[in-house]
Amino acid sequence: MFLSKKITGFLIAGSLLVGLPGGVMAKPEKKVADLVVLGDSLAAGWTPYGEKGPGYGEFLKSRFEQSQYTGDLDNHGVPGYVSAQLLKDVLTREDVKQSIRGAEVITMDIGANDLLRAIKTNDPAKIQSALGEVQSNLFLILKTIDELNPHADVYVMGYYNPFPYLPEEQQASLRPMLGALNQTIETIAKINGDTFVPTEKVIAKHFETYLPNPNDIHLSEEGYRIVAKEFWKAIDRSLN
Repeated sequence: MFLSKKITGFLIAGSLLVGLPGGVMAKPEKKVADLVVLGDSLAAGWTPYGEKGPGYGEFLKSRFEQSQYTGDLDNHGVPGYVSAQLLKDVLTREDVKQSIRGAEVITMDIGANDLLRAIKTNDPAKIQSALGEVQSNLFLILKTIDELNPHADVYVMGYYNPFPYLPEEQQASLRPMLGALNQTIETIAKINGDTFVPTEKVIAKHFETYLPNPNDIHLSEEGYRIVAKEFWKAIDRSLN
């Protein structure tokens, strides 16, 4: 996906090494991959202790650099964002639209706050309505991104369990809702030809490290690193 959609942007001037005087070989030019991050507080890099830190976008940019890519990172993540707010941004905010137009790779996470707000009401009808809003808004977000930049590769994150410390009886009711949210996100991503990046299992494996504050749903630096690694796995498959 990554190379096929952006082939003209990734021609490697030095891929065929040319001999230089003295037997020195020319180094290949670095490839360009401008990265745009969209979404909520996880995209923004919010920490478990109420501070702004490096998020998965920053760690993903480092992985590109380690693989001889160069490019800018535009992070438009906003704590508390719901899907309707991100949709409004991609439709109306010129800085966001300009970032999207110039990107080779776009990552996002959106939808968790829609569901969390509905869960607080304890109303099944509102929970179902929130999932429907995520579905319709995400479809329009991805459609708009494709219209702004049909050549960008887009990766959409699935959510981890944000409440691993709750008692099992509460977990039993929360897991189906998380599953429904992730299924919605995955389905819409695939319909639009984009890539779904799951994180639930990898975060659950060491949740004490990745979610160190039992009273907060945000990731530690190690958690953001592992999410960036999951994004990179999906991107790397497209590079080869």
